Amino acid sequence: MAMTDVRDKWALITGASRGIGYLTAKFLAEKECNLILHGRTLEATAGVLKEVTALGVDAYCVAADFEDLSQVEKMLAEIDAKGTHVDIVVNNAAFQSPYRHEYLKTPSSDFSLSFTVNTIAPAMICYHFLPKMLVEGFGRIANTTSGITLDPQQAGYSASKAALDKITIDIGSKVEGSDIMINLADPGWCRTDLGGPNAPNSPESSLPGIVVGIFVNDKKSGRYFGAQDFAGKTLEEAVAYAQAEYESPYPEQE
Repeated sequence: MAMTDVRDKWALITGASRGIGYLTAKFLAEKECNLILHGRTLEATAGVLKEVTALGVDAYCVAADFEDLSQVEKMLAEIDAKGTHVDIVVNNAAFQSPYRHEYLKTPSSDFSLSFTVNTIAPAMICYHFLPKMLVEGFGRIANTTSGITLDPQQAGYSASKAALDKITIDIGSKVEGSDIMINLADPGWCRTDLGGPNAPNSPESSLPGIVVGIFVNDKKSGRYFGAQDFAGKTLEEAVAYAQAEYESPYPEQE
């Protein structure tokens, strides 16, 4: 089964200024995919824009602080106004709440801020672009999640990602069997600004696994792709492995 060809398609990458979002942008540009690069400010993604356009793709930057949902709405309206048809969404931007050693004193703000940035903002983006994908009959959404479990010291962050998992899986059940696919990607604990310097994995190890949900072509959604399971594989090997070993979480239809 051939993998998805992203040449000349348009992908929105949130949190593209650094870390895994930056690496994803470079990876997709090398595959000749045009890019919308999101950052909190336009200045944050200016350097990435130069790098990806040097590879020959079309690209532009948008800015929004996801702590303010009105800025998310404004960003989406700006993309619409430019007339860009977004084929691919990589919901990568995230907020990591502080590590609470005294976890029973976790402030409510950890939850409210985490859910705003990590759950509501990406859900808004999914809801915005999915109808257009349904009309066109093609789309790929990769929602970045987290494998954190049994760690109440990070409750705000992990709970917000669990909520995004639920949204992704539930939406996926409605597009299962079509060429619109929405899946989850967990980069693993990587040495990024969010993951910190003590993480065991390099950011580069998240590729190609973090983008495998974009390139699979088997009409299955709702899957959880752990990027570290694909470390060291070529993209072609990663896609073949994903399509052979990862099943949708839905009961088979009779």
